[in-house]
Amino acid sequence: MLVELRLENYAVIDNLAVEFGRGLNLLTGETGAGKSILIDALALLLGDKASTDVVRGGAERAVISAVFEAEALAEKSLSKILEANGLDESDDGSFILRREIAVGGKGRVFVNNQPATVAVLRLLAPHLATIHAQNESILSFDGPARLSLLDAFAASQVDPVHAAFATWKDIRARIDDLEHGEQDRLRLVDLWAFQKREIDEAHIQSGEDERLESEKRVLANAEKIYNAAMNAFDLLYEGSGSTASTLRAAQKQVEELARYEPKFQDALAALESARISVEDVGATVRDYAGGIHASPEHLAQVEDRLAALDRLKRKYGPSLDEVIQFGADVSLKLSEVENKDEILAQLRADLSNAATEYLHAARALSKKRHEAARKLEKLVEAEINDLAMKSTFRIEMTSVEEEGNWTSTGFDQVVYMISTNPGEPLRQLEHIASGGELSRVMLALKASVEAGKPAVGRTPSPAKTLSAMPRTLVFDEIDTGIGGRAAEAVGKKLKLLAKSNQVLCVTHLPQIATFGDHHYVIEKKESGGRTHTSVRPVTGEERTEEVARMLSGAKLTETSRKHAEQMIKANA
Repeated sequence: MLVELRLENYAVIDNLAVEFGRGLNLLTGETGAGKSILIDALALLLGDKASTDVVRGGAERAVISAVFEAEALAEKSLSKILEANGLDESDDGSFILRREIAVGGKGRVFVNNQPATVAVLRLLAPHLATIHAQNESILSFDGPARLSLLDAFAASQVDPVHAAFATWKDIRARIDDLEHGEQDRLRLVDLWAFQKREIDEAHIQSGEDERLESEKRVLANAEKIYNAAMNAFDLLYEGSGSTASTLRAAQKQVEELARYEPKFQDALAALESARISVEDVGATVRDYAGGIHASPEHLAQVEDRLAALDRLKRKYGPSLDEVIQFGADVSLKLSEVENKDEILAQLRADLSNAATEYLHAARALSKKRHEAARKLEKLVEAEINDLAMKSTFRIEMTSVEEEGNWTSTGFDQVVYMISTNPGEPLRQLEHIASGGELSRVMLALKASVEAGKPAVGRTPSPAKTLSAMPRTLVFDEIDTGIGGRAAEAVGKKLKLLAKSNQVLCVTHLPQIATFGDHHYVIEKKESGGRTHTSVRPVTGEERTEEVARMLSGAKLTETSRKHAEQMIKANA
């Protein structure tokens, strides 16, 4: 759920903060007031391409930030994305996004106040909010998007298909490499053999260079280290004025005190503990000094070994572990050359098994999609006709199992077909000409998917229903081209959708505005020779005035006020 949106030096906005609530949030304002500015800014936070044109004149950068709270299921997915990109979660579980767009063209992105990238915003976006503009949703309604919508309705598990496809594709790539790269490998055999032999003969151990560097430091400074250890031993334990002897003398005096004053028993115990600790440290440094042997010959051996390891690291990797891995990779390549036929036979068997696994997963997914498609098309058709349209809606699925049609999401293709008038043939949804029809169909699709999820096995428990954080759905002027009864039907549909989701909607129709749980007015004013856009929530009389303005225009009448008041009461 979108909790707060902040804009600084964005377009005609100098500084603005808007808090949104659950349910249906409606944004209204006069034509040209910039009602879509907030939605455009939110789209940038969800990963849209940025332009320096959005920076307010005279400013160096525009800053857009938002605070989201995610539902439990989405939070797990979001946490995985953060972890995969080296980002920490916030202390309170919220998700804070910030994007800066500079005049010079260099922007910055932050997630939970940590530097991130636009790519990360795009990964997070589907779990936080979805924006539906009048034409944008249709223009981007390609094959994968159509399939994704059906999968969302069906609660499809695509991961098994994705994993099976990745396995099959990897094995096929290895086979292709072995079959078609033979000449290149044969030319490299001598080099690989040399590299393998050089690494094998070195008998490298992981972390060996670090141990040798430590040993080298000791050997190179053996005399200094020995003297320091023995001096420490004398001061702590051996010398006449050592710390241990001083503590023993002090103990005797405190023992005498304790005979007359019991409270010194604790001090006596503390001195005993300190003396034991000092003697332990003294013994440790003495034993360490006894093990130090200055040996120029051994030092030379260590330095030679380090030089040999450094040569290998320069050739095969910056670390010894990478050198070891390089040797393992070369060994594998040589094994593949020497045992090509056996390896190919095994790979072909593995490919056959992987293909069987893929088809099993893809067929199960396809079956679920076909069943869901029949349910979804009935729901959508009913929803569309609720929105003052007489339409026929069908979902056509094509499933081709041939290998050339395999993808990580299965072998299905989906096309949504519609006839918006009785007697007309079905056409692809993307080819509808009327903007008003497009808007209503997209709203019907979204409402159907949201309403249909429980019907296909995703019913949450009552406790989860009450506590779950709603997702954010944004509709930007989807009411263009409609009015009257159709507008009222759209308002009711948005209200229904807002029962289980947070809905933000920019509208110019009073019939829709009266359904809002929260109403915001966007206004544009001139001050000090500059244009400023502001957003403020309206309730009570102010809301009635705004709906009345939408009904009658700039000149308000008592009739329009009464009409507005009646509409708000009726649709509350």
